[in-house]
Amino acid sequence: MTDPGSAESDGGERDSASGNSVSGNSVSGNSVSGNSFHGPTAFQAGDHNLLNVHHHITHTAPATEDPLDATADELARVVGAQWQEEAGLRRLLEPAPLPVRWRVSERKVAGRVAGATAEGAGRARFGLLPGLGPVSRAQLRDGGGLPELHAVYGGLASGRLLVVGPPAAGKTAAAVLLLLDALAHRAAQALPADRARVPVPVLLSLDGWNPAEETATDWAADRLTREYTLFHGSNGRARARQLLEQGRLSLFLDGLDEVTGKLRGAMVSALETAPFRLVLVSRAREAVLTAKKARLGGALAVEIQPVRPADAAGYLLNRLPSTPSPAWQELTGRLLTETGPLAAALAGPLAIALLRDVYGDDDPVDELLDPARFPTPSAVENHLLDHAVVAAYTRRPGHPRPRYSVRTAERTLRYIASQLSREGTRDLRWWHVPGWTGHRPRMIAVWIVSAVVCGSPGVIMAWSLSPTLLTAVSSPLAAIAGGYGIARRVAEISVPQPLSSAGRRDIFTRETVLSGIGQWLFVGTGLCCLIPLLCWTVPLLNGEAPPFWLWYLVTLPLGFSEVLVTGRGYEIVSRAPFLSVGSWRYDKVREGWARPPVVDTRSVSPREVWRHHLGLRLFLGLLTGVALGLYIGPILAWTQSPLLGAMFAVTAVLWTGAASGLAGNLAVATALTAVQLHYEEGTPVRLMHFLEDARRRNLLRATGPVYQFRHARLQERLTRNE
Repeated sequence: MTDPGSAESDGGERDSASGNSVSGNSVSGNSVSGNSFHGPTAFQAGDHNLLNVHHHITHTAPATEDPLDATADELARVVGAQWQEEAGLRRLLEPAPLPVRWRVSERKVAGRVAGATAEGAGRARFGLLPGLGPVSRAQLRDGGGLPELHAVYGGLASGRLLVVGPPAAGKTAAAVLLLLDALAHRAAQALPADRARVPVPVLLSLDGWNPAEETATDWAADRLTREYTLFHGSNGRARARQLLEQGRLSLFLDGLDEVTGKLRGAMVSALETAPFRLVLVSRAREAVLTAKKARLGGALAVEIQPVRPADAAGYLLNRLPSTPSPAWQELTGRLLTETGPLAAALAGPLAIALLRDVYGDDDPVDELLDPARFPTPSAVENHLLDHAVVAAYTRRPGHPRPRYSVRTAERTLRYIASQLSREGTRDLRWWHVPGWTGHRPRMIAVWIVSAVVCGSPGVIMAWSLSPTLLTAVSSPLAAIAGGYGIARRVAEISVPQPLSSAGRRDIFTRETVLSGIGQWLFVGTGLCCLIPLLCWTVPLLNGEAPPFWLWYLVTLPLGFSEVLVTGRGYEIVSRAPFLSVGSWRYDKVREGWARPPVVDTRSVSPREVWRHHLGLRLFLGLLTGVALGLYIGPILAWTQSPLLGAMFAVTAVLWTGAASGLAGNLAVATALTAVQLHYEEGTPVRLMHFLEDARRRNLLRATGPVYQFRHARLQERLTRNE
């Protein structure tokens, strides 16, 4: 069951339709016999939840367990937590949500039903999921709700399900709830062998895939690697590929209707040979156009049905006091007895959700019945969309005060909507924000700050070594030139580019750390053996060899450099003078190294990715500066003066940290752009904080590291009113 709070709309957005929850009776095809669970809560509570299952079957576990089983179980946990939270934000799990109803589509979007069920004709492409029976044409005749849809998903011989419908019908919300029911069914399996036969469902959007360049498996493996920390690391992509190739995952793919027609056909053709179960979500019109060029072989097409007036009226009344206001009584009564623009608009979950958000218990909701003001369903929907932001940022009794004013929120969301529409996309990639405005103001600011802050210690150090006119002129010029070099990086990353995904675990692994320690000890020990023999030939040493510990100290940067280069840190170390040890890259140097399992796994949200890039690159940049300071700083401190060595170390930390940790940091560039946009467009200074707040208010949604508007229609209306 679901709430319409995130109904899909024109433009291919995720919808908010909902449906019935899985209910465990001993009926074949709908549930696991002998188990009782309710929708997505099955893996959290109940006698047969996943935790209890593990407790009871520990003594029967086989001596050698397939490592992919643990990976699949962990992925199921992460995906469940991800979509439980998202479904809650979209209000899909309220106590009395709207039901989802579907029927086999009569549109020409798929082949014959018999081809999908394989009744009496050959071998099924995918085996039945444990606890579910085969799907027959007789079962499909009358359609059903979410329990029946899950039975179709798990018992369909072809493993290909196409969910279609008109804009704002609730297709994506139905897919989200189906995914949660599929996870609940997997968690309910008492035997590990049965659980391993139930694929882990993962919902992905189809943006960014070019079938001409990579297969469906390769693309999906890359997406899993970017969106789930479980697959980070050198062999994370290989594990994802194994799960996909063995059918241990099923993909719920949304956004087919958001790509161009030619690309849609190529995607459908490429998905035909995919070795995993598929649930493909699309608007009906685009699905029909795509089917004229390419059809998904063996797919069964089901169409989400309009919301019934009685369901809409009941849902609206459930959130009102026991005695609703006369305005609400008038609206719900007319909804049940008459047809008109309002009834037609409320046949979709989008308008129902907006109506609930915009009008309070005592508001004049009956104004929507005025045929002069609202002569068409579109007029009703547009009116609700135009008030969606105001409703989201209006303080309500019992709720905290919104952090942003209605005016600021509307101005910011309209600006974002216009930028996305200008780019022809629905995906708000925060790392593309630096390209939304001219980079010159940021470049000048970074230039000035870098030259003053980073250059001052170097100027002072140079003057202390050689207090001459040449030094007085050349050292400030060198600081200005260095600041310009750092500022140029700001211009470089203002152009849209891919987002790297390396994390601490990718860089500081057991293997890379051991490699760095080995390099450090080898070079340090070699110097300890050679320097005493050469000390009389090195004028700087004045015939006195420094102690052994000093050579181990100054060779630490070599070990650190080895760690970065072999652990996906080449891009950072290459920005630091003297630390780059070659043009090696991680995938070439350590391609075959095994990775330890990642314990702290999660799905990656846009704000988490932004914070990760901000903190990691700053930390590594400063650490690289410290390493560079250790090259010469201790030697200068020993041979000249401690102050001179300290000044060199500070200069190295500042310049290297700025060059490798700040200037090339996409998160920092986004934050600087947010400040610039605040003065140019009036948007919030903390733009990422605002975007996350808008997601919490159900105006935006998150798909991996990308934000999208809750409805494409909302983006369109905001753009039109810009």
